[in-house]
Amino acid sequence: MKVAVLGGGPAGLYFAISLKLRDAAHEVTVYERNRPDDTFGWGVVLSAETLENLTRNDPVSAVWIKKHFAYWDDIAVIHDGVRTVSSGHGFCGIGRKRLLILLQRRARELGIKLQFETEISDPRPFMETHDLVVAS
Repeated sequence: MKVAVLGGGPAGLYFAISLKLRDAAHEVTVYERNRPDDTFGWGVVLSAETLENLTRNDPVSAVWIKKHFAYWDDIAVIHDGVRTVSSGHGFCGIGRKRLLILLQRRARELGIKLQFETEISDPRPFMETHDLVVAS
């Protein structure tokens, strides 16, 4: 199956990785308008449950990602000057740029084509040349 993923953020990259893991014969290309090391936003926060799902889906990238996570259990909310702390939630976070670099590395390792600095204003041409087009 020939697949175009329009958007090379964490969701698009992880989708491409997941698809390729299901069938290595898929021809997957991720198209991203920015450069590989451009990023917008601060970071990505995941719950412990989500991290378990990532590990089940792709143990290789999960190990790489876990090495760069910061972990915490408490959430503090400040409202009208009053600080309330709730504990035992199990969260982890990683800088968005680091996450993109790791996912790009994993995608390349699996044979996914990454095409950067590609602005796509109309997805219809991809629909004519690909079996599946995913916008992320």
